[in-house]
Amino acid sequence: MSQLIAIMMVVLGYVIGAVPVGLLIVRRMTGKDVRMVGSGRSGATNVIRAAGIRAGLTTAMLDLVKGALPIWLVKLILPEWPWAHVLAGVAAVLGHNYSIFLPEVVTDPQTGYARTVLRGGAGGVTTVGGAIGLWAWTGAILIPAGATILFGIGYASLATMSGGIMTTIIMAMRASQGLAPEAYVYYGLSCLALQLWALRPNIKRLLNGTERLVG
Repeated sequence: MSQLIAIMMVVLGYVIGAVPVGLLIVRRMTGKDVRMVGSGRSGATNVIRAAGIRAGLTTAMLDLVKGALPIWLVKLILPEWPWAHVLAGVAAVLGHNYSIFLPEVVTDPQTGYARTVLRGGAGGVTTVGGAIGLWAWTGAILIPAGATILFGIGYASLATMSGGIMTTIIMAMRASQGLAPEAYVYYGLSCLALQLWALRPNIKRLLNGTERLVG
């Protein structure tokens, strides 16, 4: 029975993460489709480009909740199942990056082959939300650090990747001291892998010096 509940919570984590709050906020505030602006992602940074800082901050807060809520729920129901906590959080980030609510048909110009892809964000803020769900004080480290990178250096992709990197480091330090399950380290590693995959074009632009700046 507990295994079935764990599976259901992971699926619920994906569905919660997949809710495209950025798209809904931009559409309500400006009538625009955020997928047609900037990077085309529905995360907070691109929402800032599409609808301003207030819309971006609102999106960021809700994306944090999307990451934390599934973990809070599964910790309440299955407190002794750390892998269920991890998988529910990773599923939320996966849902944010590849939302079932944002399908798009893409045609390859070379072959003419059409396929359906799922759009979304890059998972940075939702990763931080999940980290807060695992250990609340993580937010006191990740949020100021990410904001400093985002608005100080100006590269959203670096701020996004910093969430996965620092989450992994924090969870590894806590696990080494016996303060957290070792499974929590894999939350950070899994989210970092999802971020690196989603940010492949951004990483190329960072390396050749053409990455876009926020604002």
